[in-house]
Amino acid sequence: MAVRHFDHVTIVVRDVEGAKRFFGLLGFELDRSVVITGDVFSAYMGVPGIEAEHVTLVLAGATPRAEVQLLGYRKPQPTPNPTIENLSALGFNHVCFAVDDLDGELKRLRAAGVETRTDVLDFRGHKLAFLRGPGGITVELSERQGD
Repeated sequence: MAVRHFDHVTIVVRDVEGAKRFFGLLGFELDRSVVITGDVFSAYMGVPGIEAEHVTLVLAGATPRAEVQLLGYRKPQPTPNPTIENLSALGFNHVCFAVDDLDGELKRLRAAGVETRTDVLDFRGHKLAFLRGPGGITVELSERQGD
């Protein structure tokens, strides 16, 4: 097998601090924050003149290590995605995190101001719910039942 495990997801955000708070509520902790800029990063990312805050958040206690990386562009300005919340659009759809107690997590997250996109759905041995994440991305929480 070539792929060993999920490593990270990178999300472009306008509000880096707000995104850090959101993912902090899910258990992610700041690992490091650097500014990426220069020809090497411009070539690698395919973004001429890039200058961006690159924040690495790590899920506390997760094995293997799981990261959410945030990119807060200073240059160029990020391009709005008018279909970011349309789950029928081609491309990235959502990211899902496993939880032990979905109802408890939703209560805690709603109390902290996190918006849910859906009610809880029971589907094939899972309790699921979509959240409205930073920049309009969709984040799902999943509780496996009967494991």
